[in-house]
Amino acid sequence: MPFPLVVVTLGAVLLSVAGCSAESAVVTAQPPAGSAGPGRAAVLAAAGELARAGTARVRTAMEMVTGHTRVTIEGRGAFDLAAGTGRLRVTLPPGADGTPPGERRLVRELVTPGALYMRNRAGVPADKWVRVDTTGLRDGNLVTGGATDPVTAAQLLRGARQVAYEGVTELDGSRVWHYSGVVDIERAASGAPPVARRRLEAAEKGFSGHTVPFDAYLDGQGRLRKVQHRFTFAADPDSPPDADYTVSSTTRLYAFGTRVRISMPEAGDIWTGEIAAP
Repeated sequence: MPFPLVVVTLGAVLLSVAGCSAESAVVTAQPPAGSAGPGRAAVLAAAGELARAGTARVRTAMEMVTGHTRVTIEGRGAFDLAAGTGRLRVTLPPGADGTPPGERRLVRELVTPGALYMRNRAGVPADKWVRVDTTGLRDGNLVTGGATDPVTAAQLLRGARQVAYEGVTELDGSRVWHYSGVVDIERAASGAPPVARRRLEAAEKGFSGHTVPFDAYLDGQGRLRKVQHRFTFAADPDSPPDADYTVSSTTRLYAFGTRVRISMPEAGDIWTGEIAAP
């Protein structure tokens, strides 16, 4: 049976996925006195701190579960965190988006503040890109592209509440401070820049329930090194609750300061025709 991921990853099924009370962030725990950790306020300030960090390489993983089916999409790339632009190579599992059994499709993606560009999308000529306006997506492009870009992932933390300090661990050779909690998307949208605000406002309508659980790992400079969000979607507005499916999205950042160059497609390289079904 084809898993919904076939089109989730490239902007089809999750474009139709069917909130959040504004509540102050409540921190239930924090690093002990004298800790060299970033402090509890850094969770709310993660988006601004990433912009100041400039650039970074990223690794992403998006795991989708529905019933007894589990599928994972992986991505690698680099982002200009200040500009909100980046590039990713997303690897789809066999069977996703028309990929033949036993094969894995590699999709190139370019992320900008208002649009997602995809190449090697099934049903589109191999030499063409597809452009998707992300400000109108029902999920705010938090999962449509098969990866949650680090800028949007950090913007979500502006709505963090019920934050708990989970302790210190090591990640990619660096000491990091682990926090958990839930995100109020409405609150996150209210504090985000205009373009990010429109995406997050759209996302309010796309998720089941009123909050999105998260785990965030910050280094000693307050930079977000890893963040995981767990989204829940209604398979169909008329489906029973147990028909919902979940998406666990993990974004890791490293090699801050790396050189990032993004070359956008020419107008003639963007596909404007119909997308054939896989």
